[in-house]
Amino acid sequence: MGLRSWLLAPVIDKRIAAFQSDLMSKHITEVENIYRQMRGWRHDYHNHIQAIKAHLQLEQYTEIGTYLDKLDSDLTNVDTVVKTGNVMVDAILNSKISIAASKKINVNAKAIVPKDLSISEIDLCIIIGNLLDNATEACLKLSAEADRFIRVYIDVLKNQLYISISNAVGGNVKKSGNSYLSTKDKEGHGFGLMRVDKIAEKYGGFINRQSEEGVFATEIMLPM
Repeated sequence: MGLRSWLLAPVIDKRIAAFQSDLMSKHITEVENIYRQMRGWRHDYHNHIQAIKAHLQLEQYTEIGTYLDKLDSDLTNVDTVVKTGNVMVDAILNSKISIAASKKINVNAKAIVPKDLSISEIDLCIIIGNLLDNATEACLKLSAEADRFIRVYIDVLKNQLYISISNAVGGNVKKSGNSYLSTKDKEGHGFGLMRVDKIAEKYGGFINRQSEEGVFATEIMLPM
């Protein structure tokens, strides 16, 4: 690394950290909006019951069926929200999953995260956000007819926070030595992957990346 690059590296790193911290705040606002919608639905529950009773009294059974179908659809939309137990992780997961789903990517997520963590919630959300961004980008390189998918699993295992994110990928993923490369910039290694690696190193964590048979997977273990 040249002297100029060495001097600029801390400045660039701080700018990236500030930018992604700002993104976290926006994601929290998004999930709070979702929760407000859920509370509003519960508030309206009594009104829904009264409307159904009115249809029933008038023997309007077809209208009751239509009304229940609409409620079922609304409830299904609410149930698709991932609830991990940690508000900030909820924010980033639901935001990224929503984006992936809008791009016709099948997402399956199961996540349990303690409310109180020794790990910075900002750092954790940066890891999850970057991994999901990379997974989404990889899926979008596949044709619309291909099986685009992202699988997310987060839980506490043996006093460590285990994060596993896998996704469909086309062709071979580029490597440099033992490291996989991002395709987000000309140098082949995006800021996102560097941030993930540095945060894992910061907590003495472990990262394992694998690519085989059309699937790319990242596993991260962070000591609790």
